[in-house]
Amino acid sequence: MRIFQNNGLSRGFRSYRTRPRRNTFRQQILDFLGTRFAALHILSPVLDGDARAFYTNGDDQRLQTAWAVEQGLQTSNLTKILLAQIEHHNTEVFYNLDPMLYASDFVKRLPGCVRHTICWRAAPSGNVDLSEYDLVVCNFPSILQDWERKGCRVAYFAPAYDPSMSEYAGRTTKPLDLIFAGGFSRHHIARSAILGVAAGLQGVQSSFHLEQGRLTRVANAFPFIPLLSNFAYPRQVAERALKPLYGREMYSAFASAKIVLNGAVDMAGADRGNMRCFEATGCGSVLLTDAGNYPEGFVDGETMLTYSAPSEIASLVHRLLADPSWASSIGEAGHRMVKSLYSKARQWNRFKELVG
Repeated sequence: MRIFQNNGLSRGFRSYRTRPRRNTFRQQILDFLGTRFAALHILSPVLDGDARAFYTNGDDQRLQTAWAVEQGLQTSNLTKILLAQIEHHNTEVFYNLDPMLYASDFVKRLPGCVRHTICWRAAPSGNVDLSEYDLVVCNFPSILQDWERKGCRVAYFAPAYDPSMSEYAGRTTKPLDLIFAGGFSRHHIARSAILGVAAGLQGVQSSFHLEQGRLTRVANAFPFIPLLSNFAYPRQVAERALKPLYGREMYSAFASAKIVLNGAVDMAGADRGNMRCFEATGCGSVLLTDAGNYPEGFVDGETMLTYSAPSEIASLVHRLLADPSWASSIGEAGHRMVKSLYSKARQWNRFKELVG
């Protein structure tokens, strides 16, 4: 199977990332894969260096322009470059993690060599049309139902344990009590309450690494505007907010914390299973997360711990810190579970089933 995987970079990761001014396309790809950003979504043939697999970040102007220059393609248009890459690779299966930028109109322009098209989408999408894809996949059943109502064929597909996490999991020294790392935007209003509670915990060593959405950035800059107050950081969080974390840096931080706090995006409904669930357990720390319908293996009190309301967070955190053996047992069980049930081999086998 000649698989082409396309991804997109978050605004936060773009500003966080440093790289040489000049580099070949191949060198830039290797550098990116080494960061482990979004590695839970990157298929094993890409990570393993299979010659039949091609990977790119189709919204990365510098990366894509490097490929175009190397191929003698005289354009800086990202869509044209991505189409040229697919044709040059003689792609059979196109797997797109950035369908908001490359939606149905793009699929209609794909070269004839492409036999199957799959995209991942598990976030608010407005009126974007993905119906031209053969499949829309994610691990949130309610979101899949919504895409199905819009005329798309859908299938369940999950993130996978990044083998690089084994370099960090198992740390016995965890100097930090609690950590949160994730987005804060108009789609994460419920997180305001849980972060406010966590930031107010007395005697708890904690850190909060937040990636701001556009509206949150404005709200934080102008906190005196009443209409924006719901989108700003809680005061205690604003005083302690740190830069966002990604990839290996986040793995290291999670593995150095006893507890990883998590809260679902607002639009998830009762479904749970965002990336932090896999990353926290993958790094061997206790996942403390909101109650809901979790993927297979995520069991309250066994492989994770859940709260039903923000008011429960304080007592759960103090119980975990007061009973290190209990906390360690949950962290270790969570790591064993995610490493086994969500391995890269299983993810790839499931992907091949979807392609048929």
